[in-house]
Amino acid sequence: MMTAAQQFEPPHTFVPGPETTRTLRDAFGRFATGVTIVTAPSEAGPVAITANSFSSVSLDPPLVIWAPDRNSRRFEHFERAEYYAIHVLAADQDALCLATARNAHALQEHPHELNAQGVPLIAGCLARFECRRVACHEGGDHILVLGHVERAVLGHDGDALTFFRGQMRRIETT
Repeated sequence: MMTAAQQFEPPHTFVPGPETTRTLRDAFGRFATGVTIVTAPSEAGPVAITANSFSSVSLDPPLVIWAPDRNSRRFEHFERAEYYAIHVLAADQDALCLATARNAHALQEHPHELNAQGVPLIAGCLARFECRRVACHEGGDHILVLGHVERAVLGHDGDALTFFRGQMRRIETT
């Protein structure tokens, strides 16, 4: 619920550009998103990256999209990955999320399995989508990776890990 002061606070209008990058990031942060970990095989072992830029695209065929940052040190692994998995995180997986955000190889110290394509699979997620890359599109400082869902797992029913205003939070089920 808004306070009286918030109801009458004028909106901050700006033109996105190099000098307003932080303000634009804050505006994007007003949209609550789920939190995922995307995993892929690499020459150096299993790699993982946290991502909140994930969305379903189509049911028929089953397609999803996500967007890795070109400036990430992990970018090359995910740009080249023909197969990958997107894990929708449960609220109790926040420690794994933080470990993965800090270290691309955090899964080496976390239990996981490999699917037939060598993609690392994490247990305990709310859902998982095992994908084959079908297209990559330019997206500014990110690329848009379109994937065909080859297998999906509907995990346990639990609270969701979310990201809002620069912080991890949880959405509790009733």
